[in-house]
Amino acid sequence: MTDFRATASDASSASEAAAAPGVSGASGVSGVPDAGDLAAMRAHYVAEGITEADCAADPVEQFGRWFAQAAAEAADPSGVIHEPNAMVVSTADAQGRPSSRTVLLKGYDAHGFVFFTNYDSRKARDLDANPHVSLLFPWHPMGRQVVVTGTAARTGRDETVRYFRSRPHGSQLGAWASAQSSVIASRDELDAAYAALAARYPEGEQVPAPPHWGGYRVTPLAVEFWQGRTNRLHDRLCYVREDVSTAWTLRRLSP
Repeated sequence: MTDFRATASDASSASEAAAAPGVSGASGVSGVPDAGDLAAMRAHYVAEGITEADCAADPVEQFGRWFAQAAAEAADPSGVIHEPNAMVVSTADAQGRPSSRTVLLKGYDAHGFVFFTNYDSRKARDLDANPHVSLLFPWHPMGRQVVVTGTAARTGRDETVRYFRSRPHGSQLGAWASAQSSVIASRDELDAAYAALAARYPEGEQVPAPPHWGGYRVTPLAVEFWQGRTNRLHDRLCYVREDVSTAWTLRRLSP
C-alpha cells in the first residue's frame, strides 16, 4: 500500500531556525511556539504523485476513490484520519464577507455533495443570499486535499426528513434545542432547552423534523485533487466545467 503520510520536518531545520539571528526559541507561554518556531514548522511530503492517467473520467468517481482510501485509514485502528467526511464549508454573504466552518458531508453522487444544517444559521443565510460555496476536505495525514467549488441549493423536504430520521435521538433533539448562530445568555440556557425536549420526546418516541432545518446540495463546477509532493512541487489536478450541461475537462495546475 502506498504511504500517503507526510513526514514531520527534520531536526536540522528546527536547529537552524533556533540558531537564526533574531529568532527566539521561547514564547513565554509553555508549549506555545513563537513566530520563529512557526516559520520553521513544515512537513515534507513523500507520497507518490498523481497523473492524469490515474484519474477517473469524472470528479465524483475520482472523489469516491480518494474518499474510500481516507475512510479505510479512519477505520484502521492505527490510522491517522479522523472523520474523513469532515469538510470546511466556506460561504460569503451578500456583501462578499467570507466565513468558514467544519461540517460533515452526508452524501454525494453525480448531482452534488450534501450536508445538513439549521436554515437560520449563518451559513444558511449566506447561501440563501449568495449560493456560491467552497468545500475543502483536508486529509492532511495522507498529504491530500480535495476542493469543491460550485453552487448550493436546498434539498427537498422528503430528503431532509429521511436523513433526520437516521440521526441519533440526541442529535434530533439537538436540532430543535439549538437556534444555531444566535446569541444565547449561557450554556445553562442551551442545556435547559435540551432537557425540556428530552422530557417531551423520550428515547424511542419519534421526534419531528424541524421546519427550520434541512439540507443543501452543492452542485460542483470545479473539483481539485491536491497531492503533496517533495520540494513543494505538489500535484494539482482540477476538473472544470462551464455549467451542468457541459462535459468535464481535466487540467493540471501549477503548485
